[in-house]
Amino acid sequence: MEPSYQHARQAIIPVPEVRTVEKIRVLVAARPRLMRELVVELISGQPDIEVMAEVQDDSKIAELVQELHPDCVILGLEASDSRPDVCDLLFERHPHLKILALASERNSCIFYWATLNIRSSRVETSEQGILDALRGRRPLGAAVLLPASSKKIN
Repeated sequence: MEPSYQHARQAIIPVPEVRTVEKIRVLVAARPRLMRELVVELISGQPDIEVMAEVQDDSKIAELVQELHPDCVILGLEASDSRPDVCDLLFERHPHLKILALASERNSCIFYWATLNIRSSRVETSEQGILDALRGRRPLGAAVLLPASSKKIN
């Protein structure tokens, strides 16, 4: 019986848990070139961040995001503080993407992300009402119920 005791004793020895840390995948598309190089130098030494690619041509941003699936895109912010046009396109296709926009001439940085806007509407309590709701159809004239604190942010 001694061998089974030792076997049982060995079975309760805790094994250290091995955890893999997923890196934050970043696509850098900041302009001008010097700013892009500085950003890459800053983040490439971080153990939890991976620079997937650098984009020199802004027209290639959407294509590379589609191909590489980064977690974050760093891009240049134009003269105005308005959201860059490419943000809307990227969020439409990749709603979980985060975008960091840098404006070197103004020493400013803006972080953009998309959030889910939860909505509700009353559904007719019937077989047809339930089926229509499952199919994404709302009855004509149905009011969308939004919480009082719900705000649309530009």
